[in-house]
Amino acid sequence: MNTFGKNLTLTTFGESHGPAMGGVIDGFPAGFRIDFDKLYEEVAKRRPGSSALVTARNEKDFPEFLSGINPDGITLGTPIGFIVRNVDHRSGDYDEMALLYRPNHADYAYDQRYGIRDPRGGGRSSARETVNWVVAGALASQWLESQGVTIQAELSQVGDIVDDDVFSDVMREGTHSPILKVSEEKKREMHDLIKKVKKDGDSVGGRVSCLVTGLKPGIGGPVADKLHASLAQAMMSINAAKGFEYGIGFKAAASYGIEIADRFIAPEDPNGRILTSTNYSGGIQGGISNGMPVYFHVAFKPTPTVMRSLETVDKEGRSAILKPAGRHDPCVAVRAVFVVKAMAALVIADHMIAEK
Repeated sequence: MNTFGKNLTLTTFGESHGPAMGGVIDGFPAGFRIDFDKLYEEVAKRRPGSSALVTARNEKDFPEFLSGINPDGITLGTPIGFIVRNVDHRSGDYDEMALLYRPNHADYAYDQRYGIRDPRGGGRSSARETVNWVVAGALASQWLESQGVTIQAELSQVGDIVDDDVFSDVMREGTHSPILKVSEEKKREMHDLIKKVKKDGDSVGGRVSCLVTGLKPGIGGPVADKLHASLAQAMMSINAAKGFEYGIGFKAAASYGIEIADRFIAPEDPNGRILTSTNYSGGIQGGISNGMPVYFHVAFKPTPTVMRSLETVDKEGRSAILKPAGRHDPCVAVRAVFVVKAMAALVIADHMIAEK
Protein backbone atom coordinates (compact mmCIF):
# COMPACT_ATOMS: atom_id res chain seq x y z
CA MET A 1 0.00 0.00 0.00
CA ASN A 2 1.07 3.57 -0.64
CA THR A 3 -1.42 5.37 1.62
CA PHE A 4 -0.92 6.60 5.19
CA GLY A 5 -3.69 7.62 7.59
CA LYS A 6 -7.41 7.09 8.04
CA ASN A 7 -9.01 10.53 8.35
CA LEU A 8 -6.12 12.58 6.97
CA THR A 9 -4.62 10.42 4.24
CA LEU A 10 -1.51 10.73 2.10
CA THR A 11 -1.15 8.63 -1.04
CA THR A 12 2.22 8.95 -2.77
CA PHE A 13 3.81 8.02 -6.07
CA GLY A 14 7.12 8.27 -7.93
CA GLU A 15 10.54 6.62 -8.19
CA SER A 16 13.91 8.00 -7.18
CA HIS A 17 15.07 8.64 -10.76
CA GLY A 18 11.66 9.13 -12.37
CA PRO A 19 10.36 12.51 -13.60
CA ALA A 20 8.84 13.48 -10.24
CA MET A 21 7.73 12.43 -6.81
CA GLY A 22 4.26 13.38 -5.66
CA GLY A 23 1.24 12.80 -3.51
CA VAL A 24 -2.44 13.40 -2.84
CA ILE A 25 -3.56 14.57 0.61
CA ASP A 26 -7.22 13.97 1.43
CA GLY A 27 -9.17 15.04 4.49
CA PHE A 28 -7.17 18.23 5.16
CA PRO A 29 -9.37 20.81 6.95
CA ALA A 30 -10.99 23.41 4.68
CA GLY A 31 -10.56 27.14 5.08
CA PHE A 32 -6.98 27.01 6.39
CA ARG A 33 -4.50 29.54 4.98
CA ILE A 34 -1.14 28.04 4.04
CA ASP A 35 2.08 29.94 4.70
CA PHE A 36 3.98 28.85 1.58
CA ASP A 37 7.25 30.54 2.53
CA LYS A 38 7.28 28.59 5.78
CA LEU A 39 6.34 25.39 3.95
CA TYR A 40 9.12 25.74 1.36
CA GLU A 41 11.62 26.44 4.15
CA GLU A 42 10.58 23.30 6.03
CA VAL A 43 10.80 21.08 2.93
CA ALA A 44 14.24 22.48 2.07
CA LYS A 45 15.65 21.25 5.38
CA ARG A 46 15.33 17.63 4.23
CA ARG A 47 16.61 18.10 0.71
CA PRO A 48 19.82 16.39 -0.51
CA GLY A 49 22.82 18.57 -1.23
CA SER A 50 21.99 20.90 1.67
CA SER A 51 25.24 20.36 3.64
CA ALA A 52 28.55 18.49 3.78
CA LEU A 53 26.95 15.88 6.06
CA VAL A 54 24.50 14.54 3.45
CA THR A 55 24.47 13.16 -0.09
CA ALA A 56 25.78 15.43 -2.85
CA ARG A 57 22.69 14.85 -4.99
CA ASN A 58 21.40 18.40 -5.40
CA GLU A 59 17.62 18.54 -5.62
CA LYS A 60 15.74 21.83 -5.17
CA ASP A 61 12.71 20.00 -3.72
CA PHE A 62 10.23 22.71 -4.67
CA PRO A 63 6.67 21.34 -4.39
CA GLU A 64 4.17 22.31 -7.08
CA PHE A 65 0.56 22.22 -5.88
CA LEU A 66 -1.98 21.11 -8.45
CA SER A 67 -5.27 21.11 -6.55
CA GLY A 68 -7.03 21.62 -3.24
CA ILE A 69 -5.69 25.13 -2.53
CA ASN A 70 -7.16 28.28 -4.05
CA PRO A 71 -5.07 31.17 -5.50
CA ASP A 72 -5.14 32.91 -2.11
CA GLY A 73 -3.50 29.90 -0.44
CA ILE A 74 -6.62 28.70 1.37
CA THR A 75 -7.42 24.99 1.52
CA LEU A 76 -10.69 23.92 -0.10
CA GLY A 77 -11.28 20.66 1.74
CA THR A 78 -10.80 18.79 -1.53
CA PRO A 79 -7.79 16.56 -2.31
CA ILE A 80 -4.49 18.47 -2.32
CA GLY A 81 -2.34 17.19 -5.17
CA PHE A 82 1.34 18.04 -5.52
CA ILE A 83 4.51 16.99 -7.32
CA VAL A 84 8.22 17.51 -6.63
CA ARG A 85 10.30 17.20 -9.79
CA ASN A 86 13.53 15.16 -9.85
CA VAL A 87 16.25 17.16 -11.59
CA ASP A 88 19.64 15.82 -10.44
CA HIS A 89 19.84 12.06 -10.86
CA ARG A 90 22.61 9.96 -12.43
CA SER A 91 20.99 6.71 -13.44
CA GLY A 92 24.20 5.44 -15.05
CA ASP A 93 25.67 4.97 -11.57
CA TYR A 94 23.26 2.06 -11.11
CA ASP A 95 23.85 0.09 -14.34
CA GLU A 96 25.89 -2.60 -12.56
CA MET A 97 23.46 -2.68 -9.63
CA ALA A 98 20.65 -3.74 -11.96
CA LEU A 99 22.32 -7.17 -12.12
CA LEU A 100 23.51 -7.45 -8.51
CA TYR A 101 21.81 -7.50 -5.14
CA ARG A 102 23.10 -4.78 -2.83
CA PRO A 103 23.65 -5.94 0.78
CA ASN A 104 21.07 -4.55 3.25
CA HIS A 105 18.96 -3.05 0.45
CA ALA A 106 15.48 -4.00 -0.78
CA ASP A 107 16.69 -5.26 -4.19
CA TYR A 108 16.24 -8.99 -3.58
CA ALA A 109 13.03 -8.54 -1.58
CA TYR A 110 11.49 -6.38 -4.34
CA ASP A 111 12.37 -8.96 -6.99
CA GLN A 112 10.75 -11.68 -4.91
CA ARG A 113 7.65 -9.56 -4.24
CA TYR A 114 7.03 -8.07 -7.71
CA GLY A 115 9.25 -9.99 -10.11
CA ILE A 116 10.66 -6.65 -11.27
CA ARG A 117 12.29 -3.57 -9.78
CA ASP A 118 13.66 -0.18 -10.72
CA PRO A 119 17.38 -0.28 -9.85
CA ARG A 120 17.94 3.44 -10.49
CA GLY A 121 18.58 4.87 -7.04
CA GLY A 122 16.48 2.15 -5.50
CA GLY A 123 13.33 3.18 -7.33
CA ARG A 124 10.33 3.21 -5.00
CA SER A 125 12.36 1.86 -2.06
CA SER A 126 14.61 4.94 -2.12
CA ALA A 127 14.55 7.51 0.68
CA ARG A 128 13.72 9.95 -2.12
CA GLU A 129 10.12 8.92 -1.35
CA THR A 130 10.30 10.80 1.95
CA VAL A 131 10.17 14.19 0.21
CA ASN A 132 6.45 13.48 -0.28
CA TRP A 133 6.01 12.87 3.43
CA VAL A 134 7.83 16.08 4.36
CA VAL A 135 5.63 18.17 2.05
CA ALA A 136 2.47 16.70 3.56
CA GLY A 137 3.91 16.88 7.07
CA ALA A 138 4.78 20.56 6.63
CA LEU A 139 1.12 21.26 5.80
CA ALA A 140 -0.06 19.20 8.78
CA SER A 141 2.42 20.98 11.08
CA GLN A 142 1.00 24.37 10.18
CA TRP A 143 -2.54 23.22 10.97
CA LEU A 144 -1.38 21.63 14.25
CA GLU A 145 0.30 24.87 15.30
CA SER A 146 -3.01 26.66 14.78
CA GLN A 147 -4.45 24.13 17.25
CA GLY A 148 -1.71 24.80 19.80
CA VAL A 149 0.35 21.66 19.05
CA THR A 150 4.11 21.93 18.46
CA ILE A 151 6.47 19.19 17.23
CA GLN A 152 10.24 19.26 17.69
CA ALA A 153 12.79 16.74 16.43
CA GLU A 154 16.56 16.56 16.89
CA LEU A 155 19.47 14.29 16.04
CA SER A 156 20.38 12.98 19.51
CA GLN A 157 22.87 10.20 18.67
CA VAL A 158 25.41 9.30 16.00
CA GLY A 159 27.34 6.08 16.51
CA ASP A 160 28.43 5.92 20.15
CA ILE A 161 28.07 9.68 20.64
CA VAL A 162 24.75 10.25 22.40
CA ASP A 163 23.00 13.00 24.35
CA ASP A 164 21.13 11.06 27.04
CA ASP A 165 19.79 14.24 28.62
CA VAL A 166 17.66 15.20 25.63
CA PHE A 167 14.43 14.17 27.41
CA SER A 168 15.43 14.88 31.02
CA ASP A 169 13.05 17.83 31.29
CA VAL A 170 10.14 15.72 30.03
CA MET A 171 10.38 13.28 32.94
CA ARG A 172 11.42 15.70 35.68
CA GLU A 173 8.80 16.40 38.31
CA GLY A 174 6.87 19.60 37.73
CA THR A 175 8.10 20.17 34.16
CA HIS A 176 5.14 20.34 31.77
CA SER A 177 6.49 22.62 29.01
CA PRO A 178 9.84 21.07 28.05
CA ILE A 179 12.11 22.00 25.17
CA LEU A 180 13.98 19.43 23.09
CA LYS A 181 17.61 20.51 22.92
CA VAL A 182 20.87 18.70 22.15
CA SER A 183 24.04 20.20 23.62
CA GLU A 184 26.30 22.10 21.23
CA GLU A 185 29.26 19.97 22.33
CA LYS A 186 27.47 16.75 21.37
CA LYS A 187 26.41 18.28 18.05
CA ARG A 188 30.02 19.08 17.18
CA GLU A 189 31.15 15.58 18.13
CA MET A 190 28.41 13.99 16.03
CA HIS A 191 29.21 16.17 13.03
CA ASP A 192 32.92 15.36 13.31
CA LEU A 193 32.17 11.63 13.39
CA ILE A 194 29.96 11.86 10.30
CA LYS A 195 32.68 13.70 8.41
CA LYS A 196 35.19 11.05 9.42
CA VAL A 197 33.12 8.06 8.28
CA LYS A 198 32.35 9.88 5.02
CA LYS A 199 36.06 10.37 4.40
CA ASP A 200 36.65 6.69 5.20
CA GLY A 201 34.01 5.61 2.65
CA ASP A 202 31.87 4.18 5.43
CA SER A 203 28.54 5.07 7.10
CA VAL A 204 27.21 5.26 10.64
CA GLY A 205 23.86 4.85 12.40
CA GLY A 206 22.02 7.41 14.47
CA ARG A 207 18.97 8.24 16.56
CA VAL A 208 16.31 10.94 16.18
CA SER A 209 14.34 12.17 19.20
CA CYS A 210 10.92 13.80 18.87
CA LEU A 211 8.77 15.82 21.28
CA VAL A 212 5.10 16.77 20.88
CA THR A 213 3.73 19.48 23.19
CA GLY A 214 0.31 21.10 23.47
CA LEU A 215 -1.61 17.92 22.68
CA LYS A 216 -4.79 17.84 24.76
CA PRO A 217 -5.92 14.66 26.54
CA GLY A 218 -8.26 12.24 24.79
CA ILE A 219 -6.50 11.94 21.41
CA GLY A 220 -6.09 8.38 20.14
CA GLY A 221 -8.12 5.22 20.52
CA PRO A 222 -8.13 1.94 22.43
CA VAL A 223 -7.04 -1.49 21.26
CA ALA A 224 -6.38 -1.28 17.49
CA ASP A 225 -6.12 2.51 17.10
CA LYS A 226 -3.64 3.45 19.79
CA LEU A 227 -1.76 6.70 19.34
CA HIS A 228 1.62 5.18 20.12
CA ALA A 229 0.90 2.28 17.74
CA SER A 230 0.15 4.75 14.94
CA LEU A 231 3.36 6.62 15.69
CA ALA A 232 5.34 3.37 15.72
CA GLN A 233 3.91 2.29 12.36
CA ALA A 234 4.69 5.67 10.80
CA MET A 235 8.24 5.80 12.16
CA MET A 236 9.02 2.22 11.20
CA SER A 237 7.86 3.03 7.65
CA ILE A 238 10.78 5.44 7.30
CA ASN A 239 13.70 4.08 5.29
CA ALA A 240 16.48 2.63 7.48
CA ALA A 241 14.43 2.86 10.71
CA LYS A 242 15.30 -0.05 13.01
CA GLY A 243 13.76 0.80 16.36
CA PHE A 244 11.03 2.85 18.08
CA GLU A 245 10.46 3.56 21.75
CA TYR A 246 8.19 6.07 23.47
CA GLY A 247 8.22 7.26 27.06
CA ILE A 248 10.99 5.50 28.96
CA GLY A 249 10.84 2.75 26.35
CA PHE A 250 13.14 -0.23 26.92
CA LYS A 251 14.31 1.20 30.25
CA ALA A 252 10.94 0.08 31.58
CA ALA A 253 12.19 -3.51 31.50
CA ALA A 254 14.76 -2.70 34.20
CA SER A 255 12.46 -0.48 36.28
CA TYR A 256 10.26 -1.01 39.32
CA GLY A 257 6.64 0.11 39.44
CA ILE A 258 7.14 2.46 42.37
CA GLU A 259 9.95 4.22 40.48
CA ILE A 260 8.01 5.11 37.34
CA ALA A 261 4.54 5.79 38.75
CA ASP A 262 3.27 8.99 37.08
CA ARG A 263 1.22 10.32 40.02
CA PHE A 264 -1.76 12.49 39.17
CA ILE A 265 -1.71 15.92 40.83
CA ALA A 266 -4.63 18.16 41.64
CA PRO A 267 -4.80 21.30 39.48
CA GLU A 268 -4.37 24.66 41.23
CA ASP A 269 -7.32 26.00 39.27
CA PRO A 270 -10.59 24.08 39.87
CA ASN A 271 -11.21 24.26 36.13
CA GLY A 272 -7.64 23.39 35.25
CA ARG A 273 -6.39 20.25 33.58
CA ILE A 274 -5.23 17.28 35.63
CA LEU A 275 -1.55 16.54 34.99
CA THR A 276 1.00 14.05 36.32
CA SER A 277 4.02 14.78 38.48
CA THR A 278 6.36 12.91 36.13
CA ASN A 279 5.99 11.63 32.56
CA TYR A 280 7.53 8.20 32.23
CA SER A 281 4.44 7.15 30.25
CA GLY A 282 5.43 9.44 27.39
CA GLY A 283 2.13 11.33 27.37
CA ILE A 284 0.12 8.29 26.28
CA GLN A 285 -1.83 5.86 28.47
CA GLY A 286 -4.08 3.13 27.11
CA GLY A 287 -3.25 4.36 23.61
CA ILE A 288 -4.78 7.78 24.34
CA SER A 289 -3.03 11.09 25.08
CA ASN A 290 -3.22 12.24 28.71
CA GLY A 291 -2.28 15.89 28.15
CA MET A 292 1.39 15.49 29.00
CA PRO A 293 4.11 15.91 26.34
CA VAL A 294 4.51 12.95 23.97
CA TYR A 295 8.09 11.93 23.36
CA PHE A 296 9.90 9.13 21.54
CA HIS A 297 13.13 7.96 19.90
CA VAL A 298 13.67 6.41 16.45
CA ALA A 299 16.87 4.45 15.72
CA PHE A 300 18.33 4.34 12.20
CA LYS A 301 20.84 1.89 10.78
CA PRO A 302 23.97 3.01 8.90
CA THR A 303 23.43 3.77 5.22
CA PRO A 304 23.68 0.34 3.54
CA THR A 305 25.63 1.66 0.54
CA VAL A 306 29.26 2.40 1.40
CA MET A 307 32.12 3.54 -0.79
CA ARG A 308 33.89 0.19 -0.54
CA SER A 309 33.65 -3.03 -2.53
CA LEU A 310 31.33 -5.64 -0.99
CA GLU A 311 30.78 -9.33 -1.65
CA THR A 312 27.30 -10.21 -2.92
CA VAL A 313 25.53 -12.33 -5.56
CA ASP A 314 23.95 -11.52 -8.90
CA LYS A 315 20.37 -12.27 -9.98
CA GLU A 316 21.43 -15.79 -10.95
CA GLY A 317 22.83 -16.46 -7.49
CA ARG A 318 26.48 -16.35 -8.59
CA SER A 319 29.11 -14.74 -6.36
CA ALA A 320 30.02 -11.21 -7.36
CA ILE A 321 31.71 -8.05 -6.12
CA LEU A 322 29.67 -4.86 -5.83
CA LYS A 323 31.78 -1.80 -6.59
CA PRO A 324 30.91 1.54 -4.96
CA ALA A 325 28.91 4.02 -7.03
CA GLY A 326 26.33 6.75 -6.60
CA ARG A 327 25.91 9.51 -4.05
CA HIS A 328 24.76 8.57 -0.56
CA ASP A 329 24.28 9.92 2.96
CA PRO A 330 27.07 8.91 5.37
CA CYS A 331 24.40 9.04 8.13
CA VAL A 332 20.75 8.80 7.10
CA ALA A 333 19.62 10.00 10.54
CA VAL A 334 20.74 13.57 9.68
CA ARG A 335 17.96 14.12 7.15
CA ALA A 336 15.64 11.69 8.92
CA VAL A 337 15.14 14.36 11.59
CA PHE A 338 12.76 16.20 9.29
CA VAL A 339 11.06 13.02 8.13
CA VAL A 340 10.36 11.97 11.72
CA LYS A 341 8.88 15.39 12.43
CA ALA A 342 6.72 15.23 9.30
CA MET A 343 5.41 11.73 10.01
CA ALA A 344 4.64 12.66 13.62
CA ALA A 345 2.64 15.65 12.35
CA LEU A 346 0.64 13.47 9.96
CA VAL A 347 -0.17 10.94 12.69
CA ILE A 348 -1.15 13.53 15.29
CA ALA A 349 -3.26 15.49 12.79
CA ASP A 350 -4.95 12.28 11.62
CA HIS A 351 -5.99 11.41 15.19
CA MET A 352 -7.05 14.97 16.02
CA ILE A 353 -9.26 15.16 12.92
CA ALA A 354 -10.81 11.84 13.96
CA GLU A 355 -11.57 13.28 17.39
CA LYS A 356 -13.19 16.37 15.84
